[in-house]
Amino acid sequence: MIGMFDSGLGGLSVWRELTAQLPDEPVIYLADQGYCPYGGRSDDELIARAELIADYLLAQGATLLLIACNTATSAAARHLRLKYPALPIVGMEPAIKPAALSTQSGKIGVLATQATLRGEKFRQLAAQLHDHAEIYSQAGTGFVELVESGELDSDNARRTVAAALAPLLAHNVDHVVLGCTHYPFLAPLIREQLPQHIDIIDPTDAVVRQTLRLLQQHHCRSGPQTPPHYRFVTTGDDHSMQQFLQQILQRDDRVEALQPA
Repeated sequence: MIGMFDSGLGGLSVWRELTAQLPDEPVIYLADQGYCPYGGRSDDELIARAELIADYLLAQGATLLLIACNTATSAAARHLRLKYPALPIVGMEPAIKPAALSTQSGKIGVLATQATLRGEKFRQLAAQLHDHAEIYSQAGTGFVELVESGELDSDNARRTVAAALAPLLAHNVDHVVLGCTHYPFLAPLIREQLPQHIDIIDPTDAVVRQTLRLLQQHHCRSGPQTPPHYRFVTTGDDHSMQQFLQQILQRDDRVEALQPA
């Protein structure tokens, strides 16, 4: 079983693609909404949360851990891999490399949380690709809150997206990398406000491929299930998550409420 977690509902963008490509694989998804957003929290806080959540998911039977959160990956993935050396772990990283290698203008933009942008992993990736492209980063201020509230098509959402894109457009970037799993839910608004020649890069498909590789490598793929077994857990408001599942993903699954530790 795959155990997934995110600060909130954004990782459901990964869950959506994962279950479409691996429909027989049981998945438990934990939204840490009681501590959302992660973007303003310290690395020590995020490591502590990630460790608690990983322990919970393993206790539920997870055989692979998918950190469906760029911020948590940046802060805690290395720690989790050291603590659980036998556990296959997949994380999220901004897809800077494919953007940098395919840019025509030599300029790419990255939208992510402040925590991801200040993280060592992002700075290392950006430094490695400096010879290929100028990389302009921008925090998606307010993006997580929009997705968590299900506000994906309002005038306020459009203003918030426009404000974040403006500095990147001023640099004439030709790729915009989505560096947070919440952001794909705002991709239609991002696309609406970008010139057609600018590509949007979402790493979700690559993450799903890596998940499949690790499942096969560690011999932990599940057999066919009818229907596949999915669980949804939140440390926050189960009603808000239930509403999001119904309205955005057209699912009627029960959401389990877990008291924040």
